Amino acid sequence: MSVTAGVALAVADAVWAEIRSAGQASDEHLSILEALFGKNMVRACKILDEGGVRRVTGAPSGRSLFLVMGESRRKEEYICFPEHLCTCYSFFYDIVGRGEQLCCKHQLAARLAEAVSKHQDIEVTDEELAHMLAKL
Repeated sequence: MSVTAGVALAVADAVWAEIRSAGQASDEHLSILEALFGKNMVRACKILDEGGVRRVTGAPSGRSLFLVMGESRRKEEYICFPEHLCTCYSFFYDIVGRGEQLCCKHQLAARLAEAVSKHQDIEVTDEELAHMLAKL
């Protein structure tokens, strides 16, 4: 990771912490995140506004992942770990492959949804959660 990317992620982490603490994202927060993540942040907000983020939690472990809706006509749903991984094409192409982005719009939507508690919660058994992950 470059120094610039590291600084950007540190700034973003501080903003996410402020949003979580306040329970809402101010215009200033969103402006900073948009400056860091560009069009991906705008698209993430659209996904969140459309109710496209679900958190799936396994019981009894409490482990969780996010299912985030895509924007295409097919409305695919991507498995997402906000700080680490998304199953979308952009994550593997733009982030892992080319290193052009810090994260995808689905990761941003999941992080924002979690920070402001604007996601649908679904509880499944740990076995069901494992089956979801096995499809990766």
